[in-house]
Amino acid sequence: QVQLVESGGGLVQAGGSLRLSCAASGRTLSSASTGWFRQAPGKEREFVGAISWSGRNLYYADSSVKGRFTISSDNAKNTVYLQMNSLKPEDTAVYYCAHRNSYDARREYRHQSEYTYWGQGTQVTVSS
Repeated sequence: QVQLVESGGGLVQAGGSLRLSCAASGRTLSSASTGWFRQAPGKEREFVGAISWSGRNLYYADSSVKGRFTISSDNAKNTVYLQMNSLKPEDTAVYYCAHRNSYDARREYRHQSEYTYWGQGTQVTVSS
């Protein structure tokens, strides 16, 4: 089992920044992948980005966050980060991290169904 705890959400003005953390505990394996998703009110949960455990493979949603959001990891702390810059009101959502205990470099893992473990989510609100 893997437990995930997100933190770092909050209220920020448009143009501001936040850094979300996803701390993993339990049985985390070296060959794994962690993804970030978000869900705005009344909308479906959408992919934000993903990182392989090695940190060498990174994937981002094509247009909505690329260039503004950055995913990184600290394996010594079993933590994955989502740095969000130039935030916009449309970034307002509950942000979730998700984890899977295997990784294939040929895949980008952009779909919720590809992840086994989920955190409880952290609210990000961007005011205009």
